[in-house]
Amino acid sequence: MSGHSKWANIKHKKEKTDAQRGKIFTKIGREIAVAVKEGGGSDPEVNSRLKDVIAKAKANNVPGDNIDRVIHKAASSDSENYESITYEGYGPSGVAVIVETATDNRNRTGSDLRHYFDKFGGNLGTTGCVSYMFERKGIILIEKTDAIEEDELMEAALEAGAKDIIIHEDSFEIQTTTEDFNAVNEELKKIGYDFVEDDIEYIPSMEVTPQEQDIKNLKKMIELLEENDDVQNVYTNWDMPDELE
Repeated sequence: MSGHSKWANIKHKKEKTDAQRGKIFTKIGREIAVAVKEGGGSDPEVNSRLKDVIAKAKANNVPGDNIDRVIHKAASSDSENYESITYEGYGPSGVAVIVETATDNRNRTGSDLRHYFDKFGGNLGTTGCVSYMFERKGIILIEKTDAIEEDELMEAALEAGAKDIIIHEDSFEIQTTTEDFNAVNEELKKIGYDFVEDDIEYIPSMEVTPQEQDIKNLKKMIELLEENDDVQNVYTNWDMPDELE
């Protein structure tokens, strides 16, 4: 129940979020629209997918009025028709890459992603070509502080249904099944724990180390993917050293 530090990467993500707040709002807005269309309507008490995205939006400081406006527009007959599409492929050195998107034009999105992969020495593959190397897990990350008693947190998480708790240098990483994620999340919030990150993610079953000459292209490819408005999340099985995160 111990592991390497993931905190440097989380801090980087937080800083990037702060620097690109408008882009984050756009991405979450699309995620809300997809949740309304594909998850079963505009009522979060009925649509659990929408409920999760609303919680994510609030965690990223999206104003409530913005959330309500996007939900209302998505539920109307003249809303933009966003759909969620997951792409898979290989980056430089054969690093496995999964890209989750929310798009209103799958031809544009597919063309953009293929360009990024090709430009930096990778190749966009077919559905299933790399996803077998990953597991879908709920991830809850809590910063280590003097106020948190490790044994109490572990007991609370396991009683709530968590499958594992990984202790990093600066944080606790609580892992759940996708089915138990909401229950664990809500129980820990009810107790009073604050989260740095909480989401359902693709977790690699085994990580790989790219060749040194490929690292620059791999980082650039991931950066361009993340900057694309259609892209929601990017996952890889790259065992990235802390100093590169």
